[in-house]
Amino acid sequence: MIRPAVEHDRQPPFDSGNAANADARLKERALESLAASQVQVQVQVQVQEQAQGAGRRCQVPPCGAPGSGGSWWDRPSAVSGRRAAVPPGEGGGVVRDLAIIEAPSVLGLRPSGVEELPTALSRAGLPEGLGAVESRRVEAPPYDPRRDRETGILNPGGIARYSVRLADAVGDVLDHGLFPVVLGGDCSILLGILLALRRRGRHGLLFLDGHTDFYQPSAEPNGEAASMELALATGRGPPLLTDLEGRGPLLRDEDVVAFGFRDSAESAEAGMQPLPPRLHAIDLDAVRATGAEAAARHALDLLGAGRSAGYWVDLDADVLDDAVMPAVDYRQPGGLTWPELEHVLRGAVAGERALGLDVTIFNPRLDPDGGIAARLTDCLRRALPVRGGRG
Repeated sequence: MIRPAVEHDRQPPFDSGNAANADARLKERALESLAASQVQVQVQVQVQEQAQGAGRRCQVPPCGAPGSGGSWWDRPSAVSGRRAAVPPGEGGGVVRDLAIIEAPSVLGLRPSGVEELPTALSRAGLPEGLGAVESRRVEAPPYDPRRDRETGILNPGGIARYSVRLADAVGDVLDHGLFPVVLGGDCSILLGILLALRRRGRHGLLFLDGHTDFYQPSAEPNGEAASMELALATGRGPPLLTDLEGRGPLLRDEDVVAFGFRDSAESAEAGMQPLPPRLHAIDLDAVRATGAEAAARHALDLLGAGRSAGYWVDLDADVLDDAVMPAVDYRQPGGLTWPELEHVLRGAVAGERALGLDVTIFNPRLDPDGGIAARLTDCLRRALPVRGGRG
């Protein structure tokens, strides 16, 4: 983001007409009976596993260890995902059980009200609207307004520590076969989410943001990691944040699609480093040229073209048009409409390869009557294929 300096997823009926057919039918019935008993056993086993699986964790060996499957980039994903075999919800696609993780960190921004996003969406009925089966909260360390001299970033140590804790929470939800919905907070929470995925192999990112957030510390006037998180995730910046747990970078350039941004001229003028050529960029003009649904399909095709084992969806509220989403700290004209965002999200989360979603930057203090929180909640409920959504 460009930031002005501030102080802070019967056989047909058998027809027996003679003795030979009768014999065949008897054999068929025997086979059907055997198959039915096998299905019953399988169902019983699944029920037992689900009842006993509450404390089971997915064990991921370190890079190069026996069973690790080679390098971290090329290992098959260790992320498991049970998908419910029930009709889809309003959003269509694969119906899944969701878990909400509240991540109210403003370490990459400032305590302006963004930290109240989880509470505001909860009050607007998001957990009930999504039919969430679980909710948890990961509190952030205290905010320090002083810019770190070594890295040029606000709260770099706090962000690093918080990223590990948030990665543990996201990983635990994934290991239990749930679809995590993470509610920030500012954009820097993305580092913890991606660390959870990085522990499990190679994954992609659909980056829905009005800004590219690819600043280097020297060009970011306030040292806010919330305008650098995509750069940090792809390995550009101080090692404290680009090499978390020695697993950096968290993403390959070619596994990222930046979608719907509209800050190219602004960020270039501010001296932001250019996006790398292998990172897929679909700005707002490109979205409008083809239409949001077609552009979203293209983005998913790009994410499916590599060797990644699935992707995360990152939603910054300022990807929306300022006319409908003024409750953000850094505003700019234009953006997606609510129907466009619903189409994009619905397509993005409908398949098996979508692993989770986060929502950041919405500031409830700039929404005094709660109307925008209610509309954002409705958008998410309509877009996500859920078990408990309202019709």
